[in-house]
Amino acid sequence: MVNKESIHRSDILTDRALPFLTFKNGFLEKKDNFKSSKTRDYFKVSDNDWNNWKWQLQNQIKTAEKLKEIFNITQDESEQLIKVSKKYRFAITPYYLSLIQKFKPNDPIYLQCIPQIDELNNVGKIDPMNESQNNPAGTITRRYPDRVILNVTNSCATFCRHCQRRRNIGEKDIYISEVCLEKSVEYIKNHPEIRDVLITGGDPLTLSDSYIENILIKLRNIKTIEIIRIGTRIPVTLPQRITTELITVLKKYSPIYMNMQFNHPLEITPESSRACLDLAENGIVLGNQMVFLKNVNTDYYTLQLLNQLLLKIKIRPYYIFHPKDIIGTKHFSISIEEGIHIYEKLRGNTSGLAIPTYILNAERGLGKIALNKDILKHVNSDGTVILETWEGNKIIKNIWEE
Repeated sequence: MVNKESIHRSDILTDRALPFLTFKNGFLEKKDNFKSSKTRDYFKVSDNDWNNWKWQLQNQIKTAEKLKEIFNITQDESEQLIKVSKKYRFAITPYYLSLIQKFKPNDPIYLQCIPQIDELNNVGKIDPMNESQNNPAGTITRRYPDRVILNVTNSCATFCRHCQRRRNIGEKDIYISEVCLEKSVEYIKNHPEIRDVLITGGDPLTLSDSYIENILIKLRNIKTIEIIRIGTRIPVTLPQRITTELITVLKKYSPIYMNMQFNHPLEITPESSRACLDLAENGIVLGNQMVFLKNVNTDYYTLQLLNQLLLKIKIRPYYIFHPKDIIGTKHFSISIEEGIHIYEKLRGNTSGLAIPTYILNAERGLGKIALNKDILKHVNSDGTVILETWEGNKIIKNIWEE
């Protein structure tokens, strides 16, 4: 028999859930009703071309002039775009551009792909993770005993405005040479303690199927390599790239783990959902590595909804990264304290599967540090706290500073 106490507790939990449910239903209704035609109308493109990843790359939007033609932006906006793009080039796929609901800096897609004048702020570091000093051979970055990063290109379908490797974007796309790849592979062969390789860039899925397979077969021929990971934003910015042919290549070199970066629920579209489900249903294990970005995803309801929607398309929320101190990205920063308060609201309000690990990447390549509310118990009066890396290195961080 159901008792009054159980009913009372149930009513309390329902009351706690209703505000988020109202937000979720309103957000999804607005999202589902949004239909943008500006980008497609500009290109006058057929469905076959629009759904062709090569067409999308060939028609990347790379100039302020083209954005002005599509969105009828003001002369002042155009001049700011030109000014920023002289220092940091930009490129956006027509598909990702079409997700912008309002061409204004309060739109979460706009913020991630449209150059902003704040990028000319020189606060921050060019290489805060010290990757250039952790490069023992070829294009390898090594920070841990049993795994390495293999950087294969600086090319991306869309250049994120918060990119941690904006120092590598340069003026043109560069792909790893066969000679450099061989040097990287030889290093891995000579270090049997390495069991895990993360292929990244740029975005490795901008490479051709044949070159992706060339990399995979070389790594799989190393007996000590157990898993291969691919870091990519392609399912977010160019889901058309996830073709049957690409999946056929990836399946041959299982197990393949793929970590992507969905930062906002607006990025979960029928196209990106289909791409991710196709990957998952063919044995590719999917994870998400979100980055906290001010005014994009720094509220609890948006974060909770994003992680729940990811699970529906078979992506496990894996990490939330605290913003790195990268030059030209200060406008995306939040304090560690704010990040913890947002993150901790997930606990109890959603399933554990929808709760990733909140991570601070220690500068100088010293590794990842998990962040949680226990840190708040040890804060000094000036906002500083001592954090410890996996090797026992002590670092001092001010958790109040953005």
